[in-house]
Amino acid sequence: MNTSHRIIAVIVAVGMGLMAWFLAQAQEGGHILLNSADIKWADAPPSMSPGAQIAVIEGDLKKAEPFAFRLKLPANYKIPPHTHPAIEHVTVLSGTFYMGAGDQLDQEKAIALTPGSFAAFQPGHSMFAWTEEETVIQVHGVGPWGIDYISPADDPRKK
Repeated sequence: MNTSHRIIAVIVAVGMGLMAWFLAQAQEGGHILLNSADIKWADAPPSMSPGAQIAVIEGDLKKAEPFAFRLKLPANYKIPPHTHPAIEHVTVLSGTFYMGAGDQLDQEKAIALTPGSFAAFQPGHSMFAWTEEETVIQVHGVGPWGIDYISPADDPRKK
């Protein structure tokens, strides 16, 4: 067998292996194909102020597993300074999401994130955010996910 035949044989073998793996994942429910029209929105959990909506796309936010969810935030919505126990990746899908780092909501320290923008915050690092118009963000990471407000007075669960 010459070199080109060996290369083709390796490519075919790798391709068949990948195909078998993908088929096994599909059979085990290891894939998600979701049209935006099929996303189910619900009121955000009590850890968020009223008015926000959530759509959990992947995973169980309470478990140590990958997750993805979307938040639909109304105009003039504020998320006071807080931290998360796991890394948080944020992608802005629509609107403008003003986000900053720190223990105080300081509009001078925030960045206006427009559609397609991305942010990542490490566990335990404080952040804050707000909107001026309806805004949709997608959050993903590996759970468990949670939110701890810097000031207990800002925690909607305690009101």
